[in-house]
Amino acid sequence: MRRVVVTGIGAVSPLGNTFIDTWESALKGISGIGEISKFDSIGLKWKAAGELKDFNPNKYLSLKEINRLDPFIHYAIASSYMAAEDAGLLKFFKKNDEALIEYLYPEIIKNGAVVIGSSRGGITYIEREIRKLCRNKKYSVSPYVMPSTTISMASSYVSQKLGIKGYCIGISNACASGTNAIGEAYRLIKAGYEYPVICGGAEAPLCRICYEGYGNAGALSKSEYNEASRPFDKKRDGFVLSEGACILVLEEYKDAIKRGCKIYGEIAGYGNRSDAYHQTKPLFTGEAETIRSALNDANIRPNEIDFINTHGTSTPLGDLSETKAIRLVFGDIASIIPATSLKSMTGHMLAASGALEIAMTLMSIKHSIVTPTINLKEKDPECDLNIVTETKKINIKNAISNSFGFGGVNAVLVIRKIDF
Repeated sequence: MRRVVVTGIGAVSPLGNTFIDTWESALKGISGIGEISKFDSIGLKWKAAGELKDFNPNKYLSLKEINRLDPFIHYAIASSYMAAEDAGLLKFFKKNDEALIEYLYPEIIKNGAVVIGSSRGGITYIEREIRKLCRNKKYSVSPYVMPSTTISMASSYVSQKLGIKGYCIGISNACASGTNAIGEAYRLIKAGYEYPVICGGAEAPLCRICYEGYGNAGALSKSEYNEASRPFDKKRDGFVLSEGACILVLEEYKDAIKRGCKIYGEIAGYGNRSDAYHQTKPLFTGEAETIRSALNDANIRPNEIDFINTHGTSTPLGDLSETKAIRLVFGDIASIIPATSLKSMTGHMLAASGALEIAMTLMSIKHSIVTPTINLKEKDPECDLNIVTETKKINIKNAISNSFGFGGVNAVLVIRKIDF
C-alpha cells in the first residue's frame, strides 16, 4: 500500500512570513488581524483584515515579475520555495537580484507535480486594471492581466520557477480549494505517481470588490478588528477576510525514507463531497458525510480521532452547521474531542486557510501541542464542542481538518502521526 507523507511546509500568513514564524505566533495566541491598510476603506462597514506584514516579494521574484503577477502568485512562489527547501529538495538563494536554485535532487524536481488551489485568483490585479480603465477610458489594459490572474497561474508559475515538468493543475473550489489541492495530491501519489507533489493554497483577496461582495452577502464581521474573528462565540457576526499562502510537499513514504528527509506526518484519508443544496448556506448533513468519507478512506473509526481542526470561520450559520456535522459523526464524544479554530488568529485566508490548517495540524500531532482559539469570551451553547482556548499539550495520533466552501463544496483530510 502506498502511504503519503508530508516532507516540507512553507507559508506566508498574517501571523508570519515563514511557516515557523506562523506556528510560533499561533502557539502564543497572537492575532494577525488589524485594520485594513491595503486599500482605501472609506465608506465600508467592514474594517478588519488579516494582512501580511513586511512581506517582500523581491526575495523570490524580479521587479518585472512582481509587476506582472497578482499577489496571490507572489505568495504561492514564496511558500513553494520555502516548502521545497524545507523538504530538502533544493537550496534557494538570491544573488544580484536574481532568485537562484541549487538542485539537490534535479531528476526528482523535474518530474514532480504541482497542485495549487485558489478561490479568488488574481482578483486584486483585475480590480486594479478596471479602476485604471474607469478613471481613464483611453487607458490600455495590461497585456498581463489575463495570464497573471487565472487560477492556474499559481501552479504554472511555481512549475516554471522550480523547473517542474510533471503533472500541473490549478483548483478553484471556493474556501475548500487548498484542502482539495492537498487531497488531490494525496490521491495522485496513492494512485502511483512516483515523484513529490507541491500542493496547497494561495490567496490575495484584500480589495474593495471582495469586501463589498462578501460583506453585502452577510459573510463579513462588522466588529472592531481586535475581536472580529471569534469562532463559536455567542456574539460572532462573520469572518475576517485575509491573505496568504501555504504549500506542502507530499511524497510516498518509502521514497521519503530513502531520501532521509524529515517527515511531519501522514495524510491518511480524504473526503470530498457536495451538499447539492444552496449557493451560500451550508448543510450539516453534507459536511458530516464528507467527514465520514475521509474517515472511511483512512479506515479509522470516529472514536480514534484525537483532535479536530475546525473550519471555524466565525459566521453564525457556518459554526453552527459544523458543530451539528461533528456531533452527527462523533455522537457523545463530540463534546470531548479537543477542537480549535486557527481563523480566530489568522482570519479567513480562503484557499490558503485550509492548507495552513492542515500544516498546523501536522505540527500539533508532531509536537503534541494544540494552538488556541482566541476571542472566545462566551461560547454559543449550541456550539457545544470542546474548543481549546489556551495552548495545550495533547497527545494526538489521528486528527481531522475540515474545510467547507460556498456552493456546498466540502473537503476533509485525516492526518496521522508517523510511527517510525
